[in-house]
Amino acid sequence: MVLLRKLPWNFLGSWTRQCAHPCRMIHTDFVYMKRRKTAEERKAQRIIEYSPKKSNKIVLDGTVDVWRNMTVAELANSAEKSLEHIQEVMLYVPGVDDLDSVTRLHDMKVIKNIVEKCGMKMKIVAPPSSAEVIVKDKDVFPRPPAAPEDMETRHPIVTVMGHVDHGKTTLLDTLRGASVAAGEAGGITQHIGAFTVDLESGEKVTFLDTPGHAAFSAMRARGANCTDIIVLVVAGEDGVMQQTREVVSLAQEAKVPMIIAINKIDKPEANVERTKQGLMQLGLGLEGHGGDIQVVPISALKGTNLTELTETISAQATMMGIKADFKGFVEGIVIESRVDKYRGKLSTTIVTRGTLRKGAILVSGVAFAKVRGLIDHTGKPLESATPGTPVEILGWRELPLAGEQVLEVENEQKANSVIRFRKGKEMSDKIENDREAILKKELEHLEKYRAERDARRKKGFFKSRPDGPRQKEIQDDPTPRVNMILKGDVHGSVEAILNVLDTYDDFENCRLNIVHYGVGNVSEGDVELAKTFNAIIYAFSVDSSVAVKSRASVRDFNVIYHLINDLKEEISSKLPVLQVEEIVGEANILQIFKITEGRKEVTVLGCRCTKGVLRKKFQYKILRQNEIIYTGGLDSMRHLKNEVDSIKTDTECGLKPKDLACEVKPGDVIQCFTLNDKTQTTSWDPGF
Repeated sequence: MVLLRKLPWNFLGSWTRQCAHPCRMIHTDFVYMKRRKTAEERKAQRIIEYSPKKSNKIVLDGTVDVWRNMTVAELANSAEKSLEHIQEVMLYVPGVDDLDSVTRLHDMKVIKNIVEKCGMKMKIVAPPSSAEVIVKDKDVFPRPPAAPEDMETRHPIVTVMGHVDHGKTTLLDTLRGASVAAGEAGGITQHIGAFTVDLESGEKVTFLDTPGHAAFSAMRARGANCTDIIVLVVAGEDGVMQQTREVVSLAQEAKVPMIIAINKIDKPEANVERTKQGLMQLGLGLEGHGGDIQVVPISALKGTNLTELTETISAQATMMGIKADFKGFVEGIVIESRVDKYRGKLSTTIVTRGTLRKGAILVSGVAFAKVRGLIDHTGKPLESATPGTPVEILGWRELPLAGEQVLEVENEQKANSVIRFRKGKEMSDKIENDREAILKKELEHLEKYRAERDARRKKGFFKSRPDGPRQKEIQDDPTPRVNMILKGDVHGSVEAILNVLDTYDDFENCRLNIVHYGVGNVSEGDVELAKTFNAIIYAFSVDSSVAVKSRASVRDFNVIYHLINDLKEEISSKLPVLQVEEIVGEANILQIFKITEGRKEVTVLGCRCTKGVLRKKFQYKILRQNEIIYTGGLDSMRHLKNEVDSIKTDTECGLKPKDLACEVKPGDVIQCFTLNDKTQTTSWDPGF
């Protein structure tokens, strides 16, 4: 062994020595001393295992949600520690000066140091109220109410409301010395007119003239929502009508003071006291009858008592102390919007706060404008518009909706950001609202599919195979339809017509499809759309010369009643013609005869005509106890032995029906009838 230790290392690879037995040699090698691998071990993938590295980091217990500008109390709640524990830890954190519970921690390094000294780790998250912060940052809202010392007196906004043809527009014409009623189509107001009137006292009043008929209830609601005083015009000879009740309910819901003007007192049939009684039945407390609502009898046509009415309005406004903030960003309400052929998209807006000037950046709904011009109700340009002033705004990129709020923003970048946010919110709200309808449709589809599948399984494979090609199974909806495109002069008119169309309820007989609607003149795109869908273009107070040149189906109207009546006639013309039975004559069967013609036995009915006339060429039906047992024609009609074409009342005759397969008995009734075509009319009633 001593000798082996002295041998070099490479010599140990293989060596041989002689053992005690002279014939046995022992060969040793360190390679052959290792265990051989099996076939499975040789095929297996070699896995290298590494020993874990030693870490010098401290293992922290728990995770704390933190965010920038959080308070000490919020940090304690998030860490689920007591406030005293966090404050004690903060004593050993550099950079902490105030330990109060409401102190905000602005530095994230300080927050991290506090959390680590508590033996925990932190996770940066959004603050709990981040959703509200995002909305406030990306959207724009009206400013908080101004301080009383910043408010200044403004002229009132007065809305004239009432039933159709009670003299609202005539009253305003007399007040401002202009004739508007004569220019209205059909003598009725179909827009909201906003204008300022200078009274004899030197004061200014902004008047809103709203339509009075039923189709424009939404426009009247907008007039009530942006007004200070409502003047309810009631005709002395008509009294309280449907729209009168509606205006009273609008005023009570909006809590707007009301002044009642009983008009047309110059007519002999006018009865002021009866009108007052009708108003008190609506729950109105009139002045002189235990209430405070002032009533002024007037004649708008002759100008009677108009001075008293204006003084009443001025006194009411003075009592209310109407004030507004003339400084800061502008706020307003869109009264009406339209598209002008030369000036583009316009909106009539009443300023409610701030002073509007050229160059202002405005946002209304998802519409954006950089004000290029301000125009008053007379068509004159303005440099600025103060609260309470109606003004027409030029420069809208998109048409704002009537009734929307108008807000001023700092710059175009802010306006674009607000519009993108609002469009995204509208889309998400629409998706949320449509989700229930989509789920309902899916359930209906699944139920129908499962029912059809079960029916096919019961029939078997070969019986459930369709007869003929697949195209024969797919049938188009045979129900007639009317496709229409609506173009109007202003948004309010289009909205009113759409509200009327929403009442359509005769879909089972005829489909009514609104392909497209919008504000402005009829364009070439509308014409192409009408040709594609075979639609009728209804042009309401707009230019339709493009459609006339293209020979498209276009119909011009300027009164909503006429448009709806034409649409009803168009729907009725699409309905199929009905065949209506008309009873011509009636006879009693007295006796049954069996005769032989050739080799065939036929039945002849001996009858007496009791009503009308029996004619051979018409159809007949036999009734037994009001139940029809036979329907068909006649082969022969005889009186005595003569073949005749007709039988009059109280005359006996013999009738031989065609293919009589039922058993007829004496006492049965036979009727002669004819089928007449009758055109159908739609059952749709729009309410006026």
